[in-house]
Amino acid sequence: MQQVIGIDLGGTAIKLGRFTADGNCLQSLSVNTPQPATPEAVLSTIVDAIAQIDPNNESIAIGLGTPGPADATGRIAKVAINLIGWHDVPLADWLEAKTGKPTILANDANCAGLGEAWLGAGRSFPNLILLTLGTGVGGAIILDGKLFVGHQGAAAELGLISLNPDGPMCNSGNQGSLEQHTSISAIRRRTGKEPAELGALAQAGDPEALTFWQEYGKDLGIGLTSLLYVLTPQAIIIGGGVSASFEFFLPSLTAEIEKRVLPTSRAGLQILPAELGNAAGMVGAAKLALTIRQICVS
Repeated sequence: MQQVIGIDLGGTAIKLGRFTADGNCLQSLSVNTPQPATPEAVLSTIVDAIAQIDPNNESIAIGLGTPGPADATGRIAKVAINLIGWHDVPLADWLEAKTGKPTILANDANCAGLGEAWLGAGRSFPNLILLTLGTGVGGAIILDGKLFVGHQGAAAELGLISLNPDGPMCNSGNQGSLEQHTSISAIRRRTGKEPAELGALAQAGDPEALTFWQEYGKDLGIGLTSLLYVLTPQAIIIGGGVSASFEFFLPSLTAEIEKRVLPTSRAGLQILPAELGNAAGMVGAAKLALTIRQICVS
């Protein structure tokens, strides 16, 4: 029975799982990300954790999601958000040298997309978009069942597309990006409240909270309009912390898409909440590991 390791590297925690080729998680573990999270410290922590979840050395490959872009070959962590000293770190080479196992890297949102496409809300759709609504807004594109990373590996920065040319400045250098209207920090700026608080208020029928989520869904729908015209996916999967209020912003999101997108570009479109939660990145990293071993996964 072939087994692989999936790893989700985050700023505060590193999640690891040992998976079979059909997606069964045999063992999982979460460890604290070392502080400061230098590349060398993170490498040591990951190697120790792999030894814990794979004591008999049964896995044959490693996939790892990083909080930032990887290069197109999946070898180098180009930048890692909120981690110290991460610039062009050859993490795949380092892990291979320490473990003897083929290793591949991808952006964490791409891994989440792969996870949802494999075992989550997107498992019935060869063509889908994942949008993660959290501290930032990330995304992933799956085309014909394969992760699309683009020419240099940096494709699918879906949160950085333009929404309002006169909107707030974005760290990317863009102005009025989708992220600047739909991230957690954007929600705080717009309302002075946390998304969870707004969700609870909406659940209780608070008119202001319900109006906010209606406006939020409209903004999200406008942003997704551009992506739908370019990609015509079968499904849009919405994940991240803000997706807890999916039921409150879905109606206006759907209405905006139906108003703005030709029926031919949205035929049969499903808009669904993500299913795997915080495990999506780890699951997708395992799927990534399976691809480098050319293992057939159903």
